[in-house]
Amino acid sequence: MPGAQTCEGGHAQPDASSYDLLTAMRSSRAAPPATVLEAVPARPEANVAAAPADTNYARPLHRAQARPQLHISGFDPRAAGGRQTLKMELRGMPEACAPQLALQLQSDLIPNGAARQQFVRAVSGEWRPVFVEFSSRGKEHGQYQISIELLSQHPGMAARKWVCTFVILVPRLDASLTEIHRIFLSTHKNVRVMADDASIARVSAQGGDSLDIDVTARNAGIAHLDLNAPAGKVDLGFSTIAWDEDLIEIDMPLAAAMHPHPSQAASLVNAAPEAGAQRQIRLFAMAECTIGRFELVDPEADLLLTHYSADGQDTNGLTRRLSGRHAVIRRSGLGFEIEDVSRYGILLDGVWPGKHKPTALRLGMRIEFSASIKGIVTLCVSAILPHGVILHRVDHGVSAECFYLLAPETHPGYPVRSYPAAPHAAALPLLFHRDGGFWHLDQLSGKETALAPTTSLEKLSRVPRHTRFASEPYPEHWIIRTGADDLYSTVAANALSTA
Repeated sequence: MPGAQTCEGGHAQPDASSYDLLTAMRSSRAAPPATVLEAVPARPEANVAAAPADTNYARPLHRAQARPQLHISGFDPRAAGGRQTLKMELRGMPEACAPQLALQLQSDLIPNGAARQQFVRAVSGEWRPVFVEFSSRGKEHGQYQISIELLSQHPGMAARKWVCTFVILVPRLDASLTEIHRIFLSTHKNVRVMADDASIARVSAQGGDSLDIDVTARNAGIAHLDLNAPAGKVDLGFSTIAWDEDLIEIDMPLAAAMHPHPSQAASLVNAAPEAGAQRQIRLFAMAECTIGRFELVDPEADLLLTHYSADGQDTNGLTRRLSGRHAVIRRSGLGFEIEDVSRYGILLDGVWPGKHKPTALRLGMRIEFSASIKGIVTLCVSAILPHGVILHRVDHGVSAECFYLLAPETHPGYPVRSYPAAPHAAALPLLFHRDGGFWHLDQLSGKETALAPTTSLEKLSRVPRHTRFASEPYPEHWIIRTGADDLYSTVAANALSTA
């Protein structure tokens, strides 16, 4: 710009006339590869003392640090009205971020208006690309925004958030490729060099800051591109549509990174369950969930089991033949597994797996407690979720309770990929654990709702009517846990009303 001492790339600019620039361009043909401005002599009337004698005008005044960018490629606006796929790659991300980054997209082009994916860091440190599909079928021609949010959330690390917004062109069905590229280049390229009517377009530059240059030669014109970047990478694209979007880091409000009701164990209580539904849906989010005998005082397990007979629940009798720590369910490399840690054993599809021998859970597997006495408790693996498992009772307690065992701080991803599930489990809501608490995920819209005692569940998908969220997994009982430093009790609402 007139009067400016540096260009946008940070290079010092001499006070040279157009004649000087043209002279330098001609003389640079025999010079070694460098920027054109290196050969421009200083004007006699210029203040020579203002710059050191060894000033190299091609060298940036400051070396810009790599900044986070989202490289977008694969867009073909000629496919108007059809399916499109965008390839997104991360560049320049800081090391102090999570190994997995949640990508949230919002646009009228995307099905249901939103999508959620994940960037995963490879062993080499690079980020695997993400592919986003959309369709412009039935869309009016014009420009459509796509808003991006990139979230870094990992235990022990500060939460970070980056955003960017870019525009996708949906052209007319009869638009030519030349028109499409002209519109794109006019909005994305920051340097344009054109040679027309037998003229010459010559670009000579040295590696440094990032440049996005459009070089055009037509009508017998000549384009000469000379890039000398021995220490960097040069990407040349011919008639392609690809660009970089700067990711702007913004402050994430503290409240947004915290769940309104943190908990590792809770439940959904149905006051009037319909036929086939359970009164209690017990939720657990633990890296290792221990299953054992129900105890009112100081239980040893997380998931507490009781025997149900035709007359109802029996906290004594056969329940006493369960161990305090009977089995453990944890996440493994291939899914979820169960391990027998009891005195009385368990049966998996009628076979004892052996003590301390983890066995992978699979859909439809029957888990009997115990191996020595039949009929105490029988569970069935009714769903294998991407982030957990669902267990249903197949004994007299079938209508009393079922169990969600979820991996803590794990999102199932959106769109949610299909998972094996029995019909009665597929009808249940999709829940997950993040930010220390439980969430409901709408599989159609991707909307996430934090679950808390004050949350209204009436409009949440697949949540039965007359259901409320309880902050304890066993709100119908008084559970007293004693430890070295604490003593606490949880009291259910019905227990309080009875008192």
